[in-house]
Amino acid sequence: MDPEGVPPPVNMALPDPVIIEDSSLTDWVSIGAGGFGDIYKARHKGWCLDVAIKLLHNDDGTSSSLWREVDMMRQGSSEYVMQVLGVFRGRPQDSGPSAQLGLVMKYMENGSLDSLQKTLDGVQQLPLVLRLAHQVALGINFLHSLSKALLHRNLKPSNVLLDSDLNVKLTGFGLSKPSQTQTLVSETDLEDGGGTINYMPPEAFDLNYKPSRAFDIYSYGILLWSIATGKHPYPYATPSVVMFQIPRGQRPSLDELSIRAADQAELRGLMELMIRCWGGNPTQRPSSLDCTKITEKLYLMQKRGINDAVHEVLKNVMISEIEIHIFYMDIDLVP
Repeated sequence: MDPEGVPPPVNMALPDPVIIEDSSLTDWVSIGAGGFGDIYKARHKGWCLDVAIKLLHNDDGTSSSLWREVDMMRQGSSEYVMQVLGVFRGRPQDSGPSAQLGLVMKYMENGSLDSLQKTLDGVQQLPLVLRLAHQVALGINFLHSLSKALLHRNLKPSNVLLDSDLNVKLTGFGLSKPSQTQTLVSETDLEDGGGTINYMPPEAFDLNYKPSRAFDIYSYGILLWSIATGKHPYPYATPSVVMFQIPRGQRPSLDELSIRAADQAELRGLMELMIRCWGGNPTQRPSSLDCTKITEKLYLMQKRGINDAVHEVLKNVMISEIEIHIFYMDIDLVP
């Protein structure tokens, strides 16, 4: 630990990340929270741009969980993987006296796939569905292709962030670990759990399981279903039921997609891919490269419609935000 009380980065081969003090930030706004911690939007005065700051709830006193996430994100930096801009050190605006550490990232104007699904509550146009599927595959393939492959292990809609044009940036690296061999991670990998239950593969419920690339591929298959339907899998099932049923072959229903895919060849192709990805046998799932090649072909078949699809979604998001604002204004007017 250095004299300022900040532990060094895990990977000393990379240059030290920028330390961003609270004095550099203004206009703090809370934009999210979860089991991991709190997310804020703030204005960086020196950079003249908005940033997102992720402050972790749980820490072991050495901030090792934060530094590990910093390290994973810096190793996995690509066009479709969220880049860490620096490490926050200080006190958020209007917070208590204790200093905190956090990740500083680019602010994504359209939140996450999860927030978009909640806002619009419906199926998106096929060109956007296929672009989202392809860009997530590109992000996963980049991580899996590193000299020491990174396994994301927490793929789900809330970890798929969207920029101003609804392009993808993968985040949520708190559970990521570098692969120690061609397919498997280290012996200690199981201690972290392994992501959200509904997106975890059946083999992950075996206490002796060692996560591999196939873990992410299964999660990707379930994520494809969520992208295509605009829904979350098993919304009414308890974790214990999910853990019991998934190893027995239970998967999200394809009935709705099958009806829509009757006259949409690209959607049929996406369904075929998701079924391969969520197969019960990890060795028979496609690789991330296979997924990328398939989704690229499917997306190119619909690419001509992407600008109209994005415009329609952004218009609907704006209308929804205006309606919410009016709703709360009406509440204030009630005597």
